[in-house]
Amino acid sequence: MTTDADRALIGLLRENARASTADLARRLGVSRTTVQSRLERLEKSGVISGYSVKLAPDYEKNLVRAHILVTALPKLSASVEAVLRRIPEVRTLHSVSGSFDMIIIVEAPSVRDLDTLIDSIGALEGVERTLSSIILSTRIDR
Repeated sequence: MTTDADRALIGLLRENARASTADLARRLGVSRTTVQSRLERLEKSGVISGYSVKLAPDYEKNLVRAHILVTALPKLSASVEAVLRRIPEVRTLHSVSGSFDMIIIVEAPSVRDLDTLIDSIGALEGVERTLSSIILSTRIDR
């Protein structure tokens, strides 16, 4: 179970996962040792499973992103997921309820590349249908 202090630390790490322990401690108003022990506890308990890179808006603005909703044959769902894991343009895969089974968030360097990617996902064995929406802008990204 996380505490308010844990959630505050996680919030700062979401802003900048490379922030130094000293900076995190200063912003939280605690000692570096306290921050380090919280980090170790959160990592050991599996709350924090890793750290990642957040790309600069200037780099991301050149990427074309889309949501692809997928209906998959139930018996082939796992194999569809396995193939999607190997596609580097697939950024996120959600299993969802409703008329679709999955929501895939993808990014590509151009509309042409995105079109090819969407077609290749639609052609996967086990994919019955897709519906895609190109992301025009991101208004909130936490």
